[in-house]
Amino acid sequence: MPNIKPVSDLRNYNEVLRDVAVGAPVFLTKNGRGRYALVDIADYEKTQATIKLLSQLAEGEKSGREKGWLTIEEVEKSLEV
Repeated sequence: MPNIKPVSDLRNYNEVLRDVAVGAPVFLTKNGRGRYALVDIADYEKTQATIKLLSQLAEGEKSGREKGWLTIEEVEKSLEV
């Protein structure tokens, strides 16, 4: 179950921060609507790494469609030292 609190609870921010854990963000509402999410730094870094990886994979796929794909033999040959 998500941990949802009004943003006014930040007046006592130590209690709010205690509820933040890996895989368990705290969602803050303003005027009854979701507004902010507090996440553990490990979750944040994992999300950023995932976004970067997906972006690089999309670039590779676009390059493959535009410039053509390499065969496995071509890849192995380019990796030889």
